[in-house]
Amino acid sequence: MINPSVLKQSLKCGCPKCGQPSIFPNKFTLNVKVKCDNCGFKIADHDSGDGPAFFALSILCFVLTPLALWIAVLVDIPLWAHAVLWSVISVGVCLLTMQPLKAYFIALNYKHRGGAHGV
Repeated sequence: MINPSVLKQSLKCGCPKCGQPSIFPNKFTLNVKVKCDNCGFKIADHDSGDGPAFFALSILCFVLTPLALWIAVLVDIPLWAHAVLWSVISVGVCLLTMQPLKAYFIALNYKHRGGAHGV
């Protein structure tokens, strides 16, 4: 079951222990800070694994593919336009979802391991 508080703090890329944003040094990286600036929690000790990439690809495959096919049926545009349009949308979806997904998996790791690492 999805915990709303964990989801909320993950959307703002917050620390799993104190909830203060952000666990990333900037918006353009997936590397996490070594420790939280606010509480000193060692974020780098918690691994998100391949979960964020899997779910980002799942979103792309199961949402964008039917959407692309539906648009292709409704609107007659050239193939090169489809390639450009859906490439830009795919990259945008990945850029917008990877940090929150990684923060969510780190928060789940912290929650289910009981904070055993990184204090």
